[in-house]
Amino acid sequence: MKFLSRRLLFYLLAAWVSLTINFFLPRLMPGDPASIVLARFRGQLQPEALEALRQTFGFTDESLLVQYGRYLLSIFSGDFGISTSYFPSPVADVMLQGLVWTVLLAGTSVLISFTLGSLIGIWTAWYRGGFVDRYVTPSLVFLGSFPYFWMAMILVYYFGFKWSLLPAAHAYSPNIQPAFSWAFTTDVVIHMILPGSSIVLATIGGWVLNMRNAMISTLNSEYINLAQAKGLPEKAIMLRYAARNAMLPNITSFGMALGYVLAGSLLTEIVFSYPGQGYLLLQAVKTQDFPLMQGIFFIITIAVLLANWIVDLAYLWLDPRTRGVSS
Repeated sequence: MKFLSRRLLFYLLAAWVSLTINFFLPRLMPGDPASIVLARFRGQLQPEALEALRQTFGFTDESLLVQYGRYLLSIFSGDFGISTSYFPSPVADVMLQGLVWTVLLAGTSVLISFTLGSLIGIWTAWYRGGFVDRYVTPSLVFLGSFPYFWMAMILVYYFGFKWSLLPAAHAYSPNIQPAFSWAFTTDVVIHMILPGSSIVLATIGGWVLNMRNAMISTLNSEYINLAQAKGLPEKAIMLRYAARNAMLPNITSFGMALGYVLAGSLLTEIVFSYPGQGYLLLQAVKTQDFPLMQGIFFIITIAVLLANWIVDLAYLWLDPRTRGVSS
């Protein structure tokens, strides 16, 4: 379809621009990764090793065009270079460790928050003035006015320290070895409860409010009145007619939120010492780890573009009018 083709071309162009910026930014900044590594290992590496390190990190005396070509080839082959803060570990290995935990924590939390928020928003709009609409929705919106880290610290203080009900830090207990076992899986889920709850509580109010407002606007449409006049079941009108169309703005927001999941929930991960992508990005910025910053930036960019592409596909399925325009 023309619509999808145009959108795909736009996303490919955006990915190329992001890659180009990703290449030039570290080269415009003073210093280079090789000098940082040499300074960190002062006394352990000879000054003669500087040129070899520059070759390793892709900072050579060759023209920028040649370096740019090699950079693109290495990116498409999955080689993001060597991390300076975790030297000599490859950036891909370092990112993979944080990526798994970030997708597990932030991805699960965003999915739960979106699903529950949308369902509550549908319910409160259909049964306006009820108990949920009068008390639950304002309470969730009020909780959403607080930042992640404040919510995280409150949960840590009460559930982690004062009452000692749940673990307050890390992704799993230090006395358990990572393995595909029931004990390890259970321990990971328990450690996810507090950080995941802080994300859900801080975001669910926005999903509820957006869905409720969109749903109320949709319920005033003529086709809803027609469906009610035809005597269609109440549940079918609420879900198939009203909620399906009211869901479109939330789907767009969900796509963006899902794309930014790979950026990690930085402050939440810091409060809970959770080894996610956000925490890695903070360490990369603090230590001037340019290769790691480039790799994380690339992953975030691709994730956001891919999420938007999925949203476009969802629009074609949910809204028949889009299929008519795009064909």
